[in-house]
Amino acid sequence: MQTSDFDYDLPADLIAQHPPETRGKSRMMVLDRASRSIQHRMFCDLPEYLASDDLLVLNNTRVVAARFFPEEGGREILRVEALNERTWKCLVRPGKRFKRGHVVKVGGCLGTVISVCPESGERIIEFDRAPDESMYGHLALPPYIDRPDDASDAERYQTVFAQERGAIAAPTAGLHFSEEILNSLSHTFVTLHVGIGTFRPVSTESLEDHPMHTEHYALGAEAVDQIATANRVIAVGTTVVRVLEASVKEGGGSLRPHTGETNIFIYPPYRFQVVDALLTNFHLPRSTLIMLVSAFADPEFVSHAYQEAVRQKYRFYSYGDCMLII
Repeated sequence: MQTSDFDYDLPADLIAQHPPETRGKSRMMVLDRASRSIQHRMFCDLPEYLASDDLLVLNNTRVVAARFFPEEGGREILRVEALNERTWKCLVRPGKRFKRGHVVKVGGCLGTVISVCPESGERIIEFDRAPDESMYGHLALPPYIDRPDDASDAERYQTVFAQERGAIAAPTAGLHFSEEILNSLSHTFVTLHVGIGTFRPVSTESLEDHPMHTEHYALGAEAVDQIATANRVIAVGTTVVRVLEASVKEGGGSLRPHTGETNIFIYPPYRFQVVDALLTNFHLPRSTLIMLVSAFADPEFVSHAYQEAVRQKYRFYSYGDCMLII
């Protein structure tokens, strides 16, 4: 398939700029793959689609404040990875200002650009001491949220079960869960630290030519044991799908505890080995995420569902509504 097969038109006013007032009050489109039918429900109806021995698998990564604004003004640093406490791999803006040897000041800490990667545009910046993230860091809200982060995002752009620090972006399917809803359902956790590649559209026309981003993940023994005895495994978000499918691939066809990195790229056709159902948000056109969803539910069916979501004025992307594929 070609990248253009995963394109669609979306009116800008359907891109959610803020979360719903209360967790769990989102709409939920339900796709039944067997009957190829669509239902329009609310997220709070999720338990109606689950049996007592079904298992939700959620990503418990915690979003860090990775966006920094140097004191010089007109500049921005996004920490993609902390190589150590003082040395960061970053995306910067504007790139022309951050040449090798350039010095910036963040919260009184001096950072020097020690290398530039021309292929990715990333910079390695070494600070004389680590900037205080709690004081000077900001959440890196996705670029389609056209506003600065505010105090409410510190809570709402974080799942109620976030624990393991390391993500740049939230695993957005998990944002719908309140503690009350989560505690009423059988569940377990995996970890995948969502990286900046999540937001990058596929720029190559052929999917095989796309260089997939790498993300750190962990699958523990307890989760593996729970998955082994579950009736159905319901992945909450595409990041969970990537963890489970990468782990079974790493295990030679068996799901085993594993910690490592994955650059697994799932697109049609793909045979899923672990995941039986998927709860996910609506994703950007031409993105690796909509390709994964299309592999799970059939590209034609997903394309039809997205057109229906636009007609029904669902809210899209990170703070938007969700889709349950059974």
